[in-house]
Amino acid sequence: ADEHLDLDDGRWEDIHVVTGALKLFFRELPEPLFPFAHFDKFIAAIKMQDPMRRGRCVRDLVYSLPPANHDTMEVLFRHLCRVIEYKEENRMSVQSVAIVFGPTLLRPASEEGNMAMHMVFQNQIVEHILNQYSYIFPD
Repeated sequence: ADEHLDLDDGRWEDIHVVTGALKLFFRELPEPLFPFAHFDKFIAAIKMQDPMRRGRCVRDLVYSLPPANHDTMEVLFRHLCRVIEYKEENRMSVQSVAIVFGPTLLRPASEEGNMAMHMVFQNQIVEHILNQYSYIFPD
């Protein structure tokens, strides 16, 4: 909102404040980064048994997103991949990041149905995109 933040300011030293703000930003969006209309399509894609078909379908779905969603997703997932590179120091593995961000980035329009099962698939989708980042977002 046109506010300049100095990330060198001492109040931003606690990484949990910054990560909490990032998660809150995505959680508070009126529509998640993975739009509601795409939720069932991503769930169907991640359920595919054939890894090649699953990979192509997820990549195609990412490319079918509106440009703002696609571009934001590319930047966010690039950053999350960098976080994972330091998993020995920060204990944030691919699975950990997926658990933290899955339900925040991807959720159904209504909370009807099996929330626990949705969460499993939400995490798997985020984990898949993290693991396949260079395939989904080639240079």
